[in-house]
Amino acid sequence: MSTSTQVVVLDNGGGLIKAGFGGERDPSAIVPNCLYRPQSSKKWLHPNPLNTTTAEQDLTSAAVRRPLDRGYLINPDLQREIWSHLFTSILRINPSQSSLLVTEPLFTLPSIQHSLDELVFEDFNFTSLYVAHSPSLVHLYETSRRPNGLLSKAQCSLVVDFGFSFTHASPVFQNFTLNYAAKRIDLGGKALTNYLKELISFRSINVMDETFIIDDVKENICFVSLDVDHHLNIARKRGKDNVLRCTYVLPDGVTYTKGFVKYPEQANMYLAAHGNAHHGEQIAQQQPQEEEEEEKGNKKNIFDLTKNEFDLTNERFLVPEMIFRPADLGMNQAGLPECIVRAVNACHPHLHPVLYESIILTGGSTLFPHFAERLEKELRPLVPDGYHVKITTQEDPLLGVWRGGSLLASSPDFDAMCVTKAEYEELGSARCRKRFFN
Repeated sequence: MSTSTQVVVLDNGGGLIKAGFGGERDPSAIVPNCLYRPQSSKKWLHPNPLNTTTAEQDLTSAAVRRPLDRGYLINPDLQREIWSHLFTSILRINPSQSSLLVTEPLFTLPSIQHSLDELVFEDFNFTSLYVAHSPSLVHLYETSRRPNGLLSKAQCSLVVDFGFSFTHASPVFQNFTLNYAAKRIDLGGKALTNYLKELISFRSINVMDETFIIDDVKENICFVSLDVDHHLNIARKRGKDNVLRCTYVLPDGVTYTKGFVKYPEQANMYLAAHGNAHHGEQIAQQQPQEEEEEEKGNKKNIFDLTKNEFDLTNERFLVPEMIFRPADLGMNQAGLPECIVRAVNACHPHLHPVLYESIILTGGSTLFPHFAERLEKELRPLVPDGYHVKITTQEDPLLGVWRGGSLLASSPDFDAMCVTKAEYEELGSARCRKRFFN
């Protein structure tokens, strides 16, 4: 692809930016969409891309600034700074010789849309712009993967996007998101991280300032329970009988700058908990002798604030449980299964059976083990008996939206779908926007 016609594809998420070029399978860079300031620095810094071999940064107690809040752009100046670093230092592109495909959340206010358009055309001087909704890109990518499947034949799906800031259940028909039927839960990966911070800080050690560390804890240790009552009983047990217990070691800033699970096999003990109690005991007895010795020596010091580690038990499954039971935390919102049913019921009845059979999960928070199984278990009783329920998790839920954008950007019709800089200058943001979603 020549420099003059290259298309930059930007999945501009609240937590991560996935950035690359149209026609490629994977993004060139995955970058946290924020600036951070370590305790040792007076300046706000750019985090390293996640997919590089750059040395680990010490993110202990780092302050964080994000340009997006609840999924929407609230600080264009900060987004400009992050994008400028991304385009100049990481992608190494000249925006004035490039087109841009960027994602935008559903229900974005016109004033926020205008701010984004100003960034694209007035600050960075891109030659043209296409703004896409995530659900339609996910649908496009999944239909391309299975051209003879139900998605392609029916041209219809229900995309559940469980991201950093929010969760959307969005019906898609013929590559267009049906906005009138999309339902939103104001709950995403950020809220889960904050809840885990509170649980650990209350029970063990103060980690309220450790955003990046607790993100890592959540991603490596938490799982979705298929039987909450059973797991609660296991979590109450002491010693090696508690196969859910998992130890996380905090970074010390000297030997290592990133935390880690002390005994990696502990993170998989939930598998044993799904079986019978005897099986759980057998697995527990296979834990390293070192762990048993450490347990005997430090049993009284589990909550010692001088220790550089902490244990988790029921926190591991109570945190993801939020998405199914937000009311338990005082949120006046329905859980994800009810949200899906409401989205389907908002569509024409002829679409109901195919929507329930074409549910696609995307977004980083769907990576919790057993997420899809639990969702199906909760959803099945809410769906009419005559309908099939089929839930598909994308092969890489973090990259599914970006890959759909890359596919669209490489299509022959893409140039005609874009708004050019000249059109923006002549017609303005509001009139140009009508082209994207009508």
